[in-house]
This record gives sequence, C-alpha cells and structure tokens, in this order.
Amino acid sequence: SADTKKATQRATDLFLQAFGDAPVSIIGGEKAGAFRDLLFSLPASLGKRKSSLTLEEEAQRAREGGLPTLSGKSVKNHMMRLSALWNQLLQRELVTRNPWTGWNFESGQKTVRRSWTTKELALLASASWHSTSVPEKTFRLVTLVAAYSGMRLGEICTLRKEDLQIIDGISCFLIQPHAETGWAPKTEAGIRMVPVHSKLIEAGVLALKETTKGPYLLPGLETSKQGVRGAALGRAFSLLKTRIGLPAEITFHSFRHTVSTQLRNTDANIREVWIDHLLGHEATHKSQGTTTYLTSISTANLRQTIEAISYPETAFKKIPF
Repeated sequence: SADTKKATQRATDLFLQAFGDAPVSIIGGEKAGAFRDLLFSLPASLGKRKSSLTLEEEAQRAREGGLPTLSGKSVKNHMMRLSALWNQLLQRELVTRNPWTGWNFESGQKTVRRSWTTKELALLASASWHSTSVPEKTFRLVTLVAAYSGMRLGEICTLRKEDLQIIDGISCFLIQPHAETGWAPKTEAGIRMVPVHSKLIEAGVLALKETTKGPYLLPGLETSKQGVRGAALGRAFSLLKTRIGLPAEITFHSFRHTVSTQLRNTDANIREVWIDHLLGHEATHKSQGTTTYLTSISTANLRQTIEAISYPETAFKKIPF
C-alpha cells in the first residue's frame, strides 16, 4: 500500500541519513543496534517541522533541551519496516540473515533527568570556560536566568528587549511568540509571564535592555543556520559538563527540574497552579475552574513563587557586568 511504501521509505531514509549508503550484505547486527539506540535518542517531534540538523545534532538538541524522545512503539515501527524489507532480501538470497529482528523495544537507553545537587552547582561555578564561540559572561548569565526562573534554554536565548516589561509594578519576562522570526513557545501553556527574581535584578539583568545591542536581551549569542539562537551555547555546555565529570542525568534542562523540585517542596504558601504557570506546564488539575484561574493569577502571587527559589552563595560565579 501507499502507506507501507511511505513508512518503509521513511525508515530507510533515516538509516541512510545516520550511516550513509552501503551494500545490504554488510549491514549486520552492529549497525541495526546502533540505529535502534539512535532512534531512541531522537526528539519525538522529528519530521514534524523543517530541520537541516543531522540526526546526531537532533539527538543532542533533545538531550540538552530535555525534550520527549521517540517512543518504543515508534522505534519498533521503523525497525519492523526494515525487517520486512530484509525478509524480501532473504527470499532473493541477497542477504544471509535479517539483523532487524529480535530487538527489545520496551525502553531505550534513556537517561532519567534530575535536579542539580549543591555540590554539582559548585563544580559548575568553579569550572573554567573554554568555549570560543560563546563568551563566558553570556554563559554565566544564561545559567543564572535558568536557575532563577526555570525557563527553557530556547526561551532564554530568544528573549527580546520587548519581552522584559513592568507588569503591575513588577519586572517580568514575557515568553511569547515572535512573529518576525517565527519562534514560539513549545505549547500554548508556554506563553506566560515570569517575574524577574531579585537575584537576577542584583546581577544587572534589567540594565541589559539598555546596554545590549540589537533586538535580543542577552548578548553574545549567534543564530545558527537552522535559525536556532543559542545552539552553540547548548553544545558548549555539553562539552563542559563532560569535561568536568558531571553525570549524564544532568543537562541544561536540569535547571527546570531543580526549580520545580524546590518550589514543590518549599514551606511557603505556594499553590500548585502558580508553579505550573511559571514553568509553562499544563495545569496539574485540569478543569474549567483551574483553566479560568490560571488566567487570573496575580503578578504578586507569581513573584512570591519565584522568590521562593534559592541557592547557596557558592552555587554561581559572579557575573562581571
């Protein structure tokens, strides 16, 4: 059928994109296993948007962004398409065995992301910065914003000057679509307002609106050929964490986990829906009442929530403005 042809073509295209062309007779279990592992590391959104990234770059984007990856069912479908193709090759005696059968698809080599420990944050703060593509000042600033807001890396890097506004007398980041570049938050819930933490104000973030050149709020970041601002920072962070020995469970996305964990365990009188709003999550308790309430959370309540985030003094290196 047309659907079978299309699905088989998609599976073979992914394999060719990952490993290049090769005679079918030399493709064995090693390549089949490597393809299975790669599939499990790819973002679930693969193919749903235009992208010129390689599959390895897509996998890295998923790791650093903490994005959902392909399900066992999706991986199995790709592998079974190749298996069906190899059965045809077996009948024609073009191969001696089918390397695509017998694999387990219950779970891939997924790593469970977790929050930072105080020791790991201190290690990050004391680490020397080797990247030549991103200034150290920019890296320290972006990590500080992530730690005191829970915002995603992409949300931080694409902040524009007009996204820093005073709402009800409180300085806030606005995470909103940018029509001129086509960038938009991941979900409808991602469109939100996040008060600027007092620690970020102390670090001089508000002054960036006047001192940074160009339309973006944070300096020192380039936009990649694929239109991703901050892609180089994501790669540099990945290299840094490997160099200083941070575990695989720690990614840039771990700042979101840390903020979420802190807020949900705080002694302060903070409601779950306030946390969901700040992080851009769908409301934990979905109901018409909750949906209506989310739109009417006061800026003061959001500031109370954001100010509950705290770290030891040794957690972050002082940013020289």
